[in-house]
Amino acid sequence: MSLDPALRTRIDTLLQANRVVLFMKGDPRMPQCGFSAKASGILNGLGIDYAHVDVLADPEIREGIKAYGDWPTIPQLYVDGELVGGSDIVIQMANSGELHTLLGVQAPDRTPPSIEITPAAADMLRSAIADAGPGYALQVSVDADFRAQLQLGPIDPQAIATEVDGIRAQFDLASAPRAQGLRIDWVDDERGRGLVVENPKARTVKSITAADAARMLGDGAITLVDVRPPEERAIASVRVPFSVLDGNASAELEALPKDTPLAFMCHHGRRSAAAAEHFRRLGFTNVHNVEGGIEAWSQQVDGAVPRY
Repeated sequence: MSLDPALRTRIDTLLQANRVVLFMKGDPRMPQCGFSAKASGILNGLGIDYAHVDVLADPEIREGIKAYGDWPTIPQLYVDGELVGGSDIVIQMANSGELHTLLGVQAPDRTPPSIEITPAAADMLRSAIADAGPGYALQVSVDADFRAQLQLGPIDPQAIATEVDGIRAQFDLASAPRAQGLRIDWVDDERGRGLVVENPKARTVKSITAADAARMLGDGAITLVDVRPPEERAIASVRVPFSVLDGNASAELEALPKDTPLAFMCHHGRRSAAAAEHFRRLGFTNVHNVEGGIEAWSQQVDGAVPRY
């Protein structure tokens, strides 16, 4: 397709204003496709500043950027105004260290992680690898939420790899440090029959009762965040200090140290669960959702708080 001159100028201006630009689906906090998630995850892991463009929110850019660089897919990474490539190329360059050199950051740590494979799991994996044929290994991918995926893939001499009981486990650059301490087991019980992967680094939103939240708040051990809009808080609010997400308050909370204990609360606990998950995805490691919301607070902590 031919590129409209006005759109070309718009893209030129964007690339001139930002050294590193990622055209992606969604945004780095909430990618809308797996390829965009991989590319943005690598850039996030490098700790660099980069601009991003959500092509789903800008159909003109979505089609125009394909013609601009003669590259048919999204995501696309540009550095110094030049197209680097899509997700696969970004992954390859990150694993080889080329991306680090291009962006002027420290070379990657390629230390293989220490993982455990139980004897039962090792027997199953060795059998599966033998069935796949010569030249296969266990490929372990661990995403930014420390969720692990296992699959068989060709042996890659360039991959970060470790060997456990004769099983070669391969990791990409981002997955390797996330996999430290990973345990792979084989189960045949009420959970089902198959491989189970346990990652001690996995982060989750923890449920907390209103009574426990109040106790921790009284001890100064947690920050309470009421995610409801002002009109609901006008009907009923806790009678202790709390934070909100209105205006600049959300940005102020996001700027807190990532190990800050946070407890999110709404009316019944559903909206606060979504808010807590958002902060967990931002990297906060001690995130709670108040079960039952302010309704439970009125029942467990302070009966003077109105119920509605």
